[in-house]
Amino acid sequence: MNTILECKSLTKNFSNLTALSNVNLALERGRIIGLLGPNGSGKTTLIKLINGLLVPNSGEILIDGKQPGTETKKIVSYLPEKTYLPEWMRVSQAIEFFSDFYEDFDQKKAYEMLERLHLDSKKRLKTLSKGTKEKIQLILVMSRKADLYCLDEPIGGVDPAARDYILNTIISNYNENATVIISTHLIADIENILDEVVFIKDGLLTLHTSVDDIRTKEGKSVDTLFREVFRC
Repeated sequence: MNTILECKSLTKNFSNLTALSNVNLALERGRIIGLLGPNGSGKTTLIKLINGLLVPNSGEILIDGKQPGTETKKIVSYLPEKTYLPEWMRVSQAIEFFSDFYEDFDQKKAYEMLERLHLDSKKRLKTLSKGTKEKIQLILVMSRKADLYCLDEPIGGVDPAARDYILNTIISNYNENATVIISTHLIADIENILDEVVFIKDGLLTLHTSVDDIRTKEGKSVDTLFREVFRC
């Protein structure tokens, strides 16, 4: 067992709202994991806690045995749900920024992915569509040699034609000892690349199992089980 992420009785409250309640979870290295649940279930809160953007009210979260902080940021690559890069930047400047900021950033890999998607590194971000900006941000995130990748809705804003390439980019650009967490509501589009799923509902962890177990024991796809559990 080689645990990369561990949550122990993890709880996060916002005013009168409990975003996460007593979550106990252990994720191993070398897995692609779907973090699944309806809007407002606590998925983004968990990802922000992993990245040290929020602090738990109680319980503990550990990345490679360490609490979120400077050391864990060196091994976690985070794709937020919304774009955050300055609009004035050229794509090439964004690559330089990541290269300066992260020791594990691979510029060559980033430019290769740009070329495959026929994206011009000389363009300013403000001239690009929302979907293209999201592709560029994903390229930046996946060009790091991280131990844990946290991707919040990585395919939500891109056209269906680009989804297969993006999913292939995800599974082709992380090492076998790394883990990828993908938060999404487009379950049918990603379930073929998943090893495990984590279901969250109203801040509670309701299921953590392998995709193979769902198919063999339940005789269902992940998407079908999700729709039954959450009545979509």
